[in-house]
Amino acid sequence: MLIFNYESKKDLKESIGKPLNYEETSVFGAEYDENGFLTGCNRPHITGYKKEFFANVIME
Repeated sequence: MLIFNYESKKDLKESIGKPLNYEETSVFGAEYDENGFLTGCNRPHITGYKKEFFANVIME
């Protein structure tokens, strides 16, 4: 699962059209796909943001 470096889902939605701010967490290889379906979350103990959320992102 990717970690999205956004404070909230609203901030993630507002960044449409901009490069995705994320961190890879998999030890088995890259999960990021330029044109695909990504699942990720915000983990407050890692990012420092208050809200935890999960989101699906479609990259086109």
